[in-house]
Amino acid sequence: MTSEPTPDLSPQGRRARAPEPSPTTVPSGIPAIEAATHAPEPSEAEVLIITGMSGAGRTRAAAVLEDLDWYVVDNLPPRMIVPLVDLMTRSGSTLERIAAVVDVRGREFFTDLVEVLDHLRQSGVFYRILFLDASDEVLVRRYEQVRRPHPLQGEGRILDGLGEERRLLASLEERSDVVIDTSVLTVHDLAREVRAAVADGTPDTLRINVVSFGFKYGLPLDADHVVDVRFLANPYWITELRHLTGRDAPVRDYVLGRPGALEFVDRYVSALEPVLAGYLGEEKRYVTIAVGCTGGKHRSVAISEAIAARLRAQGQRVIVTARDLGKE
Repeated sequence: MTSEPTPDLSPQGRRARAPEPSPTTVPSGIPAIEAATHAPEPSEAEVLIITGMSGAGRTRAAAVLEDLDWYVVDNLPPRMIVPLVDLMTRSGSTLERIAAVVDVRGREFFTDLVEVLDHLRQSGVFYRILFLDASDEVLVRRYEQVRRPHPLQGEGRILDGLGEERRLLASLEERSDVVIDTSVLTVHDLAREVRAAVADGTPDTLRINVVSFGFKYGLPLDADHVVDVRFLANPYWITELRHLTGRDAPVRDYVLGRPGALEFVDRYVSALEPVLAGYLGEEKRYVTIAVGCTGGKHRSVAISEAIAARLRAQGQRVIVTARDLGKE
């Protein structure tokens, strides 16, 4: 019997031996899909932790972020942040920015926050902490105005609760990215501070809804501005146009071709410029412009589209709706 040679396991033998090719694990004729599939790109999801002193304006800050299209969760136990972020970063999720309001209302759960934040950092999740504060004097006055106890005061005074809360939040404030003192801020000032803290370089814009309607069906209840275009000739009385709407080219051309129609649209949009700028300054982010004619089918629809087109040309975000179209 011939014995097999003993393999040379010495360093010299290992260097001399040519590397063996990796074994083929995919049957012939079947493409190796995994080898050609690119790894998914890391998520650029943004997480904002809103915390701070009770009564310092966390609720207002959360409302501002909701208006900026953040997904906001209030009074979230810290350990729920991790599964929430996992849900956001899951393939196919449309959530990109989540804000979680976490504070001492969570009682014993709040103590888990530092550990959770360390876990997020180690996992490569980008997050920021927005800390809201105010002087004890201001916070006491705010609690007295709403006649509610501080969540930590127990049988003691409001100041006792504030003192305990500051002790619990001391380390968290030190690691915060943005600290806003709301002692002398109005609600509008706070909104501007929050917007500045999360600004991504995009300019402030309004959300404008231009809605056409028929006066015979009543005014839209949410209208900030009402435009009456019944001064224009009514296409209803033209047999060839009666069955069409302001979205159809023959009606649109007829309405906008009436004397004064385009001049009205241009002057109205120009008159809106200082108004819309003022709304931004006062933190009003939603505006409804109601354009009415008799039935809401022809003139108001065509003029609504024309107004919206000019507002979009100015960089405004505009949605056009026809409330009463199809009611006739």
